[in-house]
Amino acid sequence: MSGTARRTAVDPAEVPWLMEEERQERQERQEREEGEAGRAESTMTVTDQISAGPAPRPLRQNRDFRLLWGGAGLSLLAGRATAVAYPLTVLWATGSPGDAGLVGTALLLPQLVMQLPGGALVDRWDRRRVMVAAGLGQALVTGLVMALLLSGRTWLWALLVAAFAEGTLGVLHQLAERAAVPSVVPAEQLPAALTGNEARTRGAAIAGQPLGSGLVGLGASLPYAAAAVAQLASVLCLFGIRGRLQQERAAPPAKIGTEIREGLVWMWRQPFLRAVMTAVAVTNVLFQGLNLAVMTGIQDHHGTQFEVGLVLSLSGAGGLVGALTGGWWQHRLRLRTLVLGGLLAWTALMAPVAAALHTPVLLGALFAASGYVGGVFNVAGGVLLVRAAPDRMRGRANSLANLVGSGAMAAGPVAAGFLLEATGPVRSVLALSAVMALTAVCALLSPGLRKAPYPESDSPS
Repeated sequence: MSGTARRTAVDPAEVPWLMEEERQERQERQEREEGEAGRAESTMTVTDQISAGPAPRPLRQNRDFRLLWGGAGLSLLAGRATAVAYPLTVLWATGSPGDAGLVGTALLLPQLVMQLPGGALVDRWDRRRVMVAAGLGQALVTGLVMALLLSGRTWLWALLVAAFAEGTLGVLHQLAERAAVPSVVPAEQLPAALTGNEARTRGAAIAGQPLGSGLVGLGASLPYAAAAVAQLASVLCLFGIRGRLQQERAAPPAKIGTEIREGLVWMWRQPFLRAVMTAVAVTNVLFQGLNLAVMTGIQDHHGTQFEVGLVLSLSGAGGLVGALTGGWWQHRLRLRTLVLGGLLAWTALMAPVAAALHTPVLLGALFAASGYVGGVFNVAGGVLLVRAAPDRMRGRANSLANLVGSGAMAAGPVAAGFLLEATGPVRSVLALSAVMALTAVCALLSPGLRKAPYPESDSPS
């Protein structure tokens, strides 16, 4: 029964609980109207738009999305720069590779231990406030590191704490931003929006590493000063967003452990998503192993570190191009076709690596093509997550996907190291290729991938 019907039946002043219910309804309606007025696009379906009027404006004219995209890009660039700067700072100051490795691990450890609680917190807290607090926190941490280095001191314990804190805040910022995208973009423009996000992530990785190492060469404190400025600029972008970044929560938040468990149960009940995440975990292990095998193979053939860097850089460049074209593929192929096609393409590209270990140019071409497939694959995965997960669950869905991917990547080099010692680079690459082919076959036969994860009307015809 609507609020209007209730008002004609009874006097709300005589029923206190009814007054409170109507007050909440009016507040929610007002907030929805303000959010819709503040955003540059509406959230109508394609059918609604056809019947109601003109199509939504391009994303480049969506003020809220541009601010969210740009602010997150600045934060990512700062994070990539300091990810290189922390271990370089320690290595140059102490001469200890072990200490440098420790601080690098402290920076990456939150990717494993903070994903699940971070996803639950992002789903229960206001996402804009989470990103603002994370950005200000990261600016404070990098500012303190800058002050420490300017004082002439390099305390390992302080850098370990700072790296872990910055990594934790970065996880919260990224989870909140990813969950907020569908709130500022119409459903039919999500592929284009996530294409831009993936390209931004790839671009930040390509630019951030040389930026961080270059600034360290000019002065140990410079990358942290630049990161603090970038984080503050990121926060300013967030204050310019007018629309809401999440829906109202109908029920009060449960205990954090209960919400994490709820996210795990929800994910387990999504057969398509579960199958894709399993495939991603396996392929992440394989590609980490492939990278190590290529490094070893180039060294065995008396290659140089520059050749290794060139091959890996071409992979990143291919991924950037793949991300930019990911939306194009999304409009033309169903998600199942993209997933299976990506696995088959990786299988076809991985096996020839064994014969190209002594030819850096050919290796670079193969890695660029593999990176391209990875860029398209990541866009497809991002679309799957935001469309399959309800708004209240998006933080936890992203955190679970990140946890699976990060955990698998951490296991890859260790497993590949033992394999390389036992068989050598050529046989290791062939073994990795065989596992990739098996993964593609299993995906092809997987019952979970046969049913679309969301209504067919959302998928390309």
